Amino acid sequence: MTAFNVVRFRVKPGQAENFIEAHRSMKGPFEGWQGGWLVRTGEETFCLVGQWKSFDNIVNARPQMIGFLDQMRDMLEELGGGLGVTDPVSGDAVLQIGGPPRKRAGAGRRAKPARKRGVSAKKATPAKKRAGNAGKAKTRPAPARKRKTATKKRGR
Repeated sequence: MTAFNVVRFRVKPGQAENFIEAHRSMKGPFEGWQGGWLVRTGEETFCLVGQWKSFDNIVNARPQMIGFLDQMRDMLEELGGGLGVTDPVSGDAVLQIGGPPRKRAGAGRRAKPARKRGVSAKKATPAKKRAGNAGKAKTRPAPARKRKTATKKRGR
């Protein structure tokens, strides 16, 4: 089941671009990491939203994530209220709301192009073969018959 982790940060004045660059050059990915977004929520505040294959992947990656955080800890300010420099939460997804429609199975296949009218599916006969068949009688398919349709009179 898909899981997410969300982490709130506040950077020290003048450190926003360094913080963004640290995330841009992040070595990874972590096992089970399916991508994420660094969201700027204010002049010096950010939120990281990470998508994972499962909650267990988040738990197993915590030591690596803490190691990454340690590399940029000097860029961050305390959030207050006993939180330290981050305010992390994580859990399993329970509902996907909106978003683009999911692709149907086989939706990626392209349809065959329509055949042009008046173009025969048979290959053209080379001129030499046609010349050799000049004396032979040509047979044509019988013309299509018109279908008779019965008309019923309705009694009203």
